Amino acid sequence: MSDRRPYTVVGGGAIGGTLAFHLARAGHAVSIVDADAAHVAAIVDRGLTLRRPDGDETVDLPAFVPDNAPPVLGRVLLAVKAQATENVLQWLEPRLARDGFVVSLQNGLNEALIASYIGAERTVGAFVNLFADVAEPGVIRDGGLGALVVGEPDGRISDRVEEAVADLQAWGPAKATANVEGYLWAKLGFGAMLTTTALADAPMADLIDRHRPLMHALTAEVLTAAGDRTLEAFDQFDPAAYLPGAAGREEATDRLVAWLRTQPKDRSGIWRDIAVRHRPVEVHHHYAPVLAEADVPLLRAMLARLRDVESGAAAMSEDHLSELERSL
Repeated sequence: MSDRRPYTVVGGGAIGGTLAFHLARAGHAVSIVDADAAHVAAIVDRGLTLRRPDGDETVDLPAFVPDNAPPVLGRVLLAVKAQATENVLQWLEPRLARDGFVVSLQNGLNEALIASYIGAERTVGAFVNLFADVAEPGVIRDGGLGALVVGEPDGRISDRVEEAVADLQAWGPAKATANVEGYLWAKLGFGAMLTTTALADAPMADLIDRHRPLMHALTAEVLTAAGDRTLEAFDQFDPAAYLPGAAGREEATDRLVAWLRTQPKDRSGIWRDIAVRHRPVEVHHHYAPVLAEADVPLLRAMLARLRDVESGAAAMSEDHLSELERSL
């Protein structure tokens, strides 16, 4: 058992639940705070279960809805959806210990918003690429290993970053970075592909493979908006290959598609939010900084179609991808 302060995972869904499971199994003191009362009740009653193809495994750990959470929190792993971040920060700020800190294990660019509430000195950046899902209350469907990096937003690799990385290696190949922003912007490029696949009910790998011109153009548009930021490769996504004028794009996509086909989860979390959970997607928040920084007409057109699909104004269909592709 670690003698350091316990972790509180705020947002015990796919990412947060996966990491909380592995931390608890490794003997770290960890609890979950989640707004889903049914999910919390299931964890309290039966433990947190990680479901893999070879069977289920369960750990016991405390779980709370926000109103019942401990009054003081030290080390927080924030894993809520991007659109919930501001409301959660209003709840979290008065509870965060003076020497506490928050690691943003979220999709999107949330560090500046977090720092505006709790201070830059208590904000730690992270990048995570996991393919897990909440299968049912108290049960996380494992998505296999991916990338997880932690770093101070100002580029330092501090003692708290090193400690968090060492603890998160209970999950898998977590590492420290001096360029967390470069990973987050690269993920926005990759994420543009995954978001586009949510317009249709088909495997991500197949849609990316069949609509390469569209995927390449979207990714280039997003990554160009990164300006002079240094983009970081992760898993089988190489952002350098998708910049305008770069060589090796087809080969990079071959590797990416082949890797996606090895993943147990063949559809994106965005697709699942629309088709299964019938709830708003978070990607509009992810891409707000990109829309603000650059002229990205293809990204805007794709996100407009996604709004129609998530609202029910349009059905999921591969025709959306074909029509976007014809506009190139």
